[in-house]
Amino acid sequence: MLLLGLTPAEIAGLVIGLLVGITFHEFSHALVADRLGDHQPRAMGRVSLNPLRHLDPLGTVLLVLVGFGWGRPVLVNPAALRGGREGMAMVAAAGPVANVVMALVLALVFRVLEAAGLDGTVAVVVGTAVFLNLLLAILNFIPIPPLDGYNVLLAFLPVRWVLTVQRYAQWGIVLLVLLLILPGGPLRWLFSLAQPLTRALLGT
Repeated sequence: MLLLGLTPAEIAGLVIGLLVGITFHEFSHALVADRLGDHQPRAMGRVSLNPLRHLDPLGTVLLVLVGFGWGRPVLVNPAALRGGREGMAMVAAAGPVANVVMALVLALVFRVLEAAGLDGTVAVVVGTAVFLNLLLAILNFIPIPPLDGYNVLLAFLPVRWVLTVQRYAQWGIVLLVLLLILPGGPLRWLFSLAQPLTRALLGT
């Protein structure tokens, strides 16, 4: 997803989608962790809807340029969470679930505006924001570290498997990059799902 060649409306949609998507994603991680007993995110000011507390400069730039990026991670102490591995899975899933919810909310806004005589430029802005939130959700549900799907997966693995998987977690980012740059790689196919899902939500 390159800025080059995008219209001003599409760029505006990317900016809005990033601000909303990453903010609610990281806020949801922090809120669920806080509710499950780990108050470190609150002490660090992460239970907040202020985008400046959640945006990571490099991660934001990369998400816009190549469709792969991140917000500033919320630090969570699994030992402080009620529910053990299941609690950590709930914290991890909260982020991408928040992006799905935001995509649904934005799609509803799109349909309301459309019924009221939606301006074409506004349609592109809102539609792009919907697309980006779906992309964030799909990306973060991938079960490869350091993405959220990895911590969700750990909750369902036998303990002996968890210990083995964790030994190789440090190589997760390398694996992600390789899967991303491979021509016709599975990540590119997975990301392409965001477009038909966006059209379905918008009814276009």
